[in-house]
Amino acid sequence: MQYLHTMVRVSDLDASLHFYCDLLGLVEVRRKENEKGRFTLVFLAAPEDESRSAELKSPELELTYNWDPEEYGGGRNFGHLAYRVEDIYALCERLQAGGVTINRPPRDGHMAFVRSPDGISVELLQKGEALPPREPWASMPNTGAW
Repeated sequence: MQYLHTMVRVSDLDASLHFYCDLLGLVEVRRKENEKGRFTLVFLAAPEDESRSAELKSPELELTYNWDPEEYGGGRNFGHLAYRVEDIYALCERLQAGGVTINRPPRDGHMAFVRSPDGISVELLQKGEALPPREPWASMPNTGAW
């Protein structure tokens, strides 16, 4: 058995690509347009995963954009996506500067949660040991749900 990808439906492809690629740092690895089915699939990978060999296919995030408008209700039954990051503080700063709410700040230098434009919960985990607690994160309260 081999893990392939996780699919999430998105209502605004441009906003989602801005969040996942420009702010979070994922890279687009391929895209499929299906005119008959009226949808677009965009496959993303973390930069370190993208460079894996063909035998070690990288785990991917599949964004599914249906061309005809649909309402997607959120639910905690999905859970969350999780990414290991080099510097959780730097990434949270970049996300916040890009207008993303840090729902669960990295107070412990180890873990944070944010949400995509479609409400998908994304967990960020510091690579290696936790970073020393640092402001403004150490005293920042939780915002919303994750």
